[in-house]
Amino acid sequence: MKQTLINLQQTMKDQSIQHAWITTPDNISYFSGFLSDPHERLTALYITQDNACLIVPNMEVEDAVNASGMTTFGYSDTEDAFEIAKLNTKFPDHEELYIEEEHVTVKREKSLLRVFNPESLQSIDQLIKDMRNIKTDDEINILKQAAHYADEALRIGVSQLKPGITEKEVAQYLEAEILKVEGISGMSFSTTVLFGDHAASPHGTPGNRQLKNDEYVLFDLGVIYKGYCSDITRTIAFGTPPEFHKEIHAIVTEANERAIKGVKPGAKISDIDALARAYITEKGYGEAFPHRLGHGLGITVHEFPDISSANDDTLKPGMCFTIEPGIYLHGEVGVRVEDDILVTEDGYEILTAYEK
Repeated sequence: MKQTLINLQQTMKDQSIQHAWITTPDNISYFSGFLSDPHERLTALYITQDNACLIVPNMEVEDAVNASGMTTFGYSDTEDAFEIAKLNTKFPDHEELYIEEEHVTVKREKSLLRVFNPESLQSIDQLIKDMRNIKTDDEINILKQAAHYADEALRIGVSQLKPGITEKEVAQYLEAEILKVEGISGMSFSTTVLFGDHAASPHGTPGNRQLKNDEYVLFDLGVIYKGYCSDITRTIAFGTPPEFHKEIHAIVTEANERAIKGVKPGAKISDIDALARAYITEKGYGEAFPHRLGHGLGITVHEFPDISSANDDTLKPGMCFTIEPGIYLHGEVGVRVEDDILVTEDGYEILTAYEK
């Protein structure tokens, strides 16, 4: 049984939660070790204070047992998955059932109410977010390795830069090469490689734009290693970009480093955002920094907490997140510098190491 599940069951005891119904694939994996993409089919993890079981399509029963070691109940495509779940979990009528309200559809809510007949449905979302927010030692070790491989993927991409190569060619090559590494199951998201003025779009898509001498190249990428994501952005000089572009790069790099230096237990997240945003605004580019400073990082590439001016929560040891300020000048240049940061007992550790 995974330590994360043991921790959840202890929290359920502490908070007098008797029954939990988890259906988000990432959360099922987090608590059981079994990850699948069920598409329209139901996959669920039913948890009580002392027991847990999986409900999966028949075709995935063997994989679920091998991955989790848990009691697993299968159902066929012609059966009512909720009826099978009710029968095997022996959920008692008229008791509270805690669900992920941010994931359960209206159709599935109706099925739960019809079949399980709970007294009420309650939300377990925040409890799970709070748990996933603080990484275990094992998770931290995996995140460090995932960050290392993000650095390696970036090196592969940079090695391909030459006049005339396209954004798409660089992105496809680095993905193909890094995915050969054992333990890497995929990219955290579709790799971004943008040349020159194309980087002025914060979420631009690599295309057939060819690389020219003396311009910046923006890389934004990450890998999924043993189920955990990394995420790095660097804006690399190819040749000698114009002095104005170098100035923008220097401002963004300084904003990144100022925010990182503010990371420590007890610091307000909104204050970390302000350290980078105030500096960029002071330099006259506040309106050209249109997005939050960063996001949580773990089994998904964008998870709790939100690193922004709207979040007044305080940092705690074990949190892992990105810091990624940027300046985007339409038709001119785009610069973003992003690192993966771990909050330690007395400060921070930068997990991504590629030079800025």
